[in-house]
Amino acid sequence: MNFDLLINWLQEHLLAVIAVVSMLVLFYHYLIEKDTGVKLSKRYRNSIYEAQSKVFLNATQYLISGNKDLAIKEFLNAVDINRETIETYFALGGLFRSNGEIEKAISIHRSLIARENINESTRLRALKELAVDFDKGGFVDKAIETYKDVLRINRDQYEVIQSLCRIYEDIGEWDQAYNYRIMLSKVGHENQGETISHILVQKARAHFEKGEFSKCNEDLDDAFRFAPSVSAKILRLRLMIQGGDLEGGKSLLLELLKEHPMYASFIFESLEEGFRGAEELKDEYFTRFKLLRDFFLDIDDAELLAAPSVILSKVRLLKSDGKTGSAYEVMNKWMEKNKNPSEVMKAEYVKLLIELEKTSEAMVQTKKLLDGLHQSLTKHFCRECGYNSDEIFWRCPQCHQWETIQFRWKV
Repeated sequence: MNFDLLINWLQEHLLAVIAVVSMLVLFYHYLIEKDTGVKLSKRYRNSIYEAQSKVFLNATQYLISGNKDLAIKEFLNAVDINRETIETYFALGGLFRSNGEIEKAISIHRSLIARENINESTRLRALKELAVDFDKGGFVDKAIETYKDVLRINRDQYEVIQSLCRIYEDIGEWDQAYNYRIMLSKVGHENQGETISHILVQKARAHFEKGEFSKCNEDLDDAFRFAPSVSAKILRLRLMIQGGDLEGGKSLLLELLKEHPMYASFIFESLEEGFRGAEELKDEYFTRFKLLRDFFLDIDDAELLAAPSVILSKVRLLKSDGKTGSAYEVMNKWMEKNKNPSEVMKAEYVKLLIELEKTSEAMVQTKKLLDGLHQSLTKHFCRECGYNSDEIFWRCPQCHQWETIQFRWKV
């Protein structure tokens, strides 16, 4: 937790850190020149150092106050004073990038790469910064190629591999995403099994939607070898429905509901997603899906029916079938057993009462609901970063973490 806080703090104060580090490096170079007898007079060396120190102090103050434009001007002054100070260029490039001036950042980092008088570690650093420039600027192809150039020089670059993973996952290049996740697990010595499972599920899902079921099954088998993720189990369930294995599907559905009752509605939303294939295959799929759906509606398991999400799923499926009376019976039975229901359960109950024209009871329940109602904004949110969406997402579009989706029932 402390490490995460440190990372967040560094991200928020990155520019100030760059400025301070640049000053330290400048001072270091000054001492080296002093000790090694560079062919400059002591007075001239001191004047350069004093001028640059003043510039960096001014730049740091501007950064702390949030004035990036003036900070950039100060760094440009530092470059004019001494064009051999490499750290100044790195600081300036980082400032341009953070200020949205990507082309200028690219120009600075390219000029560093082209220099003949820098060592290979500095050139590699400049190449990494250039890749980040392309990445931040949305030049995806150039970013990929430049990150790969870095890895050709040194393959043990965790952050670079991580960036390639993110890009390939963003654009849905699942084969490449898989390859770089494997590489990341070797370099970082961290278990990437859960994430790799999700990536393989995405590959398998693409085959499923095209009606390529054998390829889908192969990728899904690989996904289970890495981790039995929820997304893998749901896609396995879809394959079972498509293949006509209803008994296996019933067993897997029960397993999923007992392990993850909050996913009840999500499971059925996912199962209803069709695929691009022959119409007769679609018809067969949805015929079998309805049988599995009816099996769920007939479930009378005390443990499962204690979960509000399972009850709400039942109620809404029954209502979609036009069986409002049956939905009311299910909800009313649950409400009688649970004296402190959530706002969502109360709201769903009120809607049923209104539809069944139970006016007086609806009024009583509405008053209870309004006494403490907090409107839900979206159906789903990310537990890591709080991202909100009505869309299903296995990978958070904001923080890029896998299987962080949480659910809330919209009122």
